[in-house]
Amino acid sequence: MLESYVTPILMSYVNRYIKNLKPSDLQLSLWGGDVVLSKLELKLDVLEQELKLPFTFLSGHIHELRIHVPWTKLGSEPVVITINTMECILKLKDGMQDDHESCGSNSTNCSTAENTKSSVKPRRIQQVAPTDPDLPPGYVQSLIRRVVNNVNIVINNLILKYVEDDIVLSVNITSAECYTVSELWDRAFMDISATDLVLRKVINFSDCTVCLDKRNASGKIEFYQDPLLYKCSFRTRLHFTYDNLNSKMPAVIKIHTLVESLKLSITDQQLPMFIRIMQLGIALYYGEIGNVKDGETEDSTCHNKDMLGNITGVEDETIIDMPYSAQYKGQELYSQQEDEQPQGWVSWAWSFVPAIVNYDDGEEDYLGNDPMSTMHQQKSQTLKDPIVSIGFYCTKATVTFKLTEMQAESSYYSPQKVTSKEVLCWEQEGTTVEALMMGEPFFDCQIGFVGCRAMCLKGIMGVKDFEETMNRSETEACFFICGENLSMKGFTYLTNSLFDYRSPENNGTRAEFILDAAHHKETYTEIAGMQRFGAFYMDYLYTVENNSGRGSANQQDFPLGKSEDLGIVEEKSTKTLVIGPLDFRLDSSAVHRILKMIVCALEHEYEPYSRLKPDIKDEKEIILNLEEVASLEDYIPTRHTSITLLKCTCTIFMAEFNLLDHLLPVIMGEKSSSNFMNTTNFQSLRPLPSVRILVDKINLEHSVPMYAERLVHTVSSLTQPSDDLLHYCYAHCYLKIFGFQAGLTSLDCRGSYCLPVPIVPSFSTALYGKLLKLPTCWTKRSQIAVTEGIFELPNLTIQATRAQTLLLQAIYQSWSHIGNISSSAVNEALMNEVFQTVGVKSKNPLPTLEGSIQNVELKYCSTSLVKCASGTVGSIKICAKAPGDSGKEKLIPLLQGPSDTKDLHSSKWLNEIRKPESLLAPDLIAFTVQVPQHMDYCHNSGAVLLCGVQGLAVNIDPVLYTWLIYQPQKRTSRHMQQQPVVAGTLVMPPSRRREDEASVGSAPLAKQQSCQASEYASSPIKTKTVTESRPLSAPMKAMLSVTEGRRSPEERMKEFVGAVWNAVKRLTLQLEVQSCCVFIPNDSLPSPSTIVSGDIPGTVRSWYHGQTSMPGTLVLCLPQIKIMSAGHKYMEPLQEIPFVIPRPILEEGDAFPWTISLHHFSIYTLFGKQVTLCLVDPMGCTSTLAVTSQKLLTTAPDARHSFVVCLHVDLESLEIKCSNPQLFIGLSLPIPWKTSSP
Repeated sequence: MLESYVTPILMSYVNRYIKNLKPSDLQLSLWGGDVVLSKLELKLDVLEQELKLPFTFLSGHIHELRIHVPWTKLGSEPVVITINTMECILKLKDGMQDDHESCGSNSTNCSTAENTKSSVKPRRIQQVAPTDPDLPPGYVQSLIRRVVNNVNIVINNLILKYVEDDIVLSVNITSAECYTVSELWDRAFMDISATDLVLRKVINFSDCTVCLDKRNASGKIEFYQDPLLYKCSFRTRLHFTYDNLNSKMPAVIKIHTLVESLKLSITDQQLPMFIRIMQLGIALYYGEIGNVKDGETEDSTCHNKDMLGNITGVEDETIIDMPYSAQYKGQELYSQQEDEQPQGWVSWAWSFVPAIVNYDDGEEDYLGNDPMSTMHQQKSQTLKDPIVSIGFYCTKATVTFKLTEMQAESSYYSPQKVTSKEVLCWEQEGTTVEALMMGEPFFDCQIGFVGCRAMCLKGIMGVKDFEETMNRSETEACFFICGENLSMKGFTYLTNSLFDYRSPENNGTRAEFILDAAHHKETYTEIAGMQRFGAFYMDYLYTVENNSGRGSANQQDFPLGKSEDLGIVEEKSTKTLVIGPLDFRLDSSAVHRILKMIVCALEHEYEPYSRLKPDIKDEKEIILNLEEVASLEDYIPTRHTSITLLKCTCTIFMAEFNLLDHLLPVIMGEKSSSNFMNTTNFQSLRPLPSVRILVDKINLEHSVPMYAERLVHTVSSLTQPSDDLLHYCYAHCYLKIFGFQAGLTSLDCRGSYCLPVPIVPSFSTALYGKLLKLPTCWTKRSQIAVTEGIFELPNLTIQATRAQTLLLQAIYQSWSHIGNISSSAVNEALMNEVFQTVGVKSKNPLPTLEGSIQNVELKYCSTSLVKCASGTVGSIKICAKAPGDSGKEKLIPLLQGPSDTKDLHSSKWLNEIRKPESLLAPDLIAFTVQVPQHMDYCHNSGAVLLCGVQGLAVNIDPVLYTWLIYQPQKRTSRHMQQQPVVAGTLVMPPSRRREDEASVGSAPLAKQQSCQASEYASSPIKTKTVTESRPLSAPMKAMLSVTEGRRSPEERMKEFVGAVWNAVKRLTLQLEVQSCCVFIPNDSLPSPSTIVSGDIPGTVRSWYHGQTSMPGTLVLCLPQIKIMSAGHKYMEPLQEIPFVIPRPILEEGDAFPWTISLHHFSIYTLFGKQVTLCLVDPMGCTSTLAVTSQKLLTTAPDARHSFVVCLHVDLESLEIKCSNPQLFIGLSLPIPWKTSSP
């Protein structure tokens, strides 16, 4: 009879998870064809044991269970299992003390736990299958397989709840149905055959609703929030590929889910709870929850065996362990405590594979087969892990952020209700999440989406900027755009999925998977990822490989034998993130909404799931022999992350309203100011100036050792660790920016931008930094660098007119002057001057200042004893571009460094041959500074400053005055007025009023009426009015703070002198500054085209010899300066840091006396026709500065010093000559105080 074979299998599944069932009653009901069971309790301990998650079930019950078995058509109709109303409530285990109870704290507990685990396994119903000559075993096995493969499961009203702290997360699915389908994914009665070794299933989920609410201390929910997800339906396709008919485990498993529309809603009260749930998922992934506790090495072995047993489907049998080479022995030493890889997560997910494919280790017993042969067959089949592909696909997803407020009903006794208002919306198209794994040694996850955008909705903080009555366009509301449109991109996000009609599974062929790390990286490149998605692409790859180069090494594929036969096992983890072309618009509406979300996320703080362990060195020293150290150096596992941004555009608009004083204090950790919700009208400002930043590419790379704690403990215990081992004890970070440029643009009332005005031409830069892991383990090695950073800037150029800088200043002030209620708009003349009409020439074009800095290299380093920095600046040049007489632009050099100024103190250089500036000229600035970390270390080594500055040439041209004194006309545009956002004004201080009048005005910044109290509270004059109802101590403290703030200039000077003395009393100083030559002509000196552009002395010399009408020029040659502290010998200014000076200063004051030398100071004048007149002949001086200090005897806590200063000066002869032409030049110079403003 078929009943005798099918009934035990169905009864075993039911009896496994349901309490208090009578097998006899269940058996009789099954033979009748229909079973109806009501009010069933689930076996919670069995669920916890099989899930292996750090959760405990508070309750679990089934309202009704129906089983329909069509005995007469068992080979053509499916068995239907229907569950009506299933509810389970979970919570996190208390204190995580039960994380590994199955293993215990020693081997004895481990074995006990294994016995306990075997005891909770489902009790098999002792029933011997009768022998029936009409039903051969092969037929029975085939029929049982057909029945199991076609079981339909229907769940109506599935309720899952998770509670933690004040969080209640509930998932309600109205209907879920799983059934078998055909090749076209239509419902059918199917089975695997020799020609088609494939089984397909579909799971349909209808009306899935997810709620996230907050409960009070008594566990009740006072106010229900809007659902996170409301009535969302999705479908899942399952595809199983077998190697042969006798395979118990599929060779390939594909589980793909598609959601057409996903609409999420998050309120401000739900946001902290939602972030908490996300943190829970991350903690589960990285094993921060449910990991082995410290010191439980025996438990680790037990847990690993239990984990591997679940992967292979074998329990209580001999487990094949992965052998390790001598190289990996060192990795084992520090790989047990930090399980930061996805091993725990993958193992947990892997344990569900038998359950997914309806596999049970006891089915063969019911068929009467030989247990030994079954075990042998099972082992041989599970030695090879199946390939599992899990995918989630969403056509369109929307996340809406809402702000809630309490609103009472009309009746006094009516309860309050929570109303919400949408303020922010995130839309995303073509989302893909795919995971591919084969055993634990290979795991790959890819995430991507085609396009996304963020939009502003309704109003924010009382400002109705996007209400429906505003009639603002969708383009204005959208402040973030990335990627492409799904209608233009196509359905590339479904490539090779079960929902792609072009996939191999939908065309009758077997899919091929890339399971080799090298081949994977060659195939899934950044270009390939962006071609498929376009907006965002992430690839996370984790592999364990051997050095034979065979690819991924599976644990079950390793042969048994000595570890030397295996070779070096390489564990790798790489993350690659690519973000496609994006456009980010930061206006007032977007900034306030983003910061409001951050404030809401910070409103509630939860205890972290994993606390950082104190950096205490392990008492058990790890001792490695030379062979183990050498093998450890061959390969150390690291985790590498790469983030790339392509074609990034960021536009920062002038603030139309500014309420940041209510948001920034909360983000900075301070208390928030008083609440306010006065609704105000809003009118956009057009044209709206902005700063646009374009970046071609940003690349960030980060690498960190996988098992940092064990690695550092191992390497720090070595006597002389190699540089390679020390390199891997750091976390490294590389930042590279390519094609960074910035400019000014403006948004008009039609929503279009004017042509951008370049301010910063394209340049590239790089930054490198590294941080020592567990620095407390290196306290005995003071020379080891704790942090180190290197900055490189090949070239940076900034160019702007005075009008452009005033507009930049206005944009900055609109964001920085919080609380300013000025309603003045940007000057129309200023806007017209900055954004000139194409093809229209300006009547009075403004000069442009252009400054460039080249070859900047800075380095920072800190050890446990000192902090030091060094660097070089190659050159600095500043020039002005002004309109010429013939319409051509003339170039006027203003600053040049380095410049050869050694001979410029005398006018003889004008008549000598001057060599052009060489490209191999020394750097303009070279410096090294080193200061002690702690004051107690000052007795061993003081601070050191070494600095060298090459010569500078400065040309104070009249065009510079023209650039500085520019002021736009006091005339505003009719189209640029904005309605004030407040009713009422405050009296502005005269200084602020003058500042606003002088600056072109800033954008109107909103200030709510109810905020005036806080404005007055910060003023000493209004303190009495505001604090009348407060205790008397409050105003007294305010008055005391005011009096303390009004210190006399003498007190401030004493504090300044004390600070300077503390800085220089143990300072080893070496300063060498070459001469700086300043040229002050009474007319412009454009650079001729015959000389190198920007060479100021060459320009002056060319005008001196070649031009008949050379303007009168005053030449001021500043002296060459050299300062050396006592006993110090000259060193190169640029040193490798950290460094040790030959003679450190041990006592305070030993750095003195300082030797100060000044040479080659002179002043002379140049006239036309090669006339030179000297005003001050070259001169210099040598001086000695000595300072001694003694503490004053005083009872004050801040004891001060008395100083004795001795200055000895040897001055060379001073000769001053003056003539009428020189006086005339002095009077004709266009100095600022003589020039009247227009």
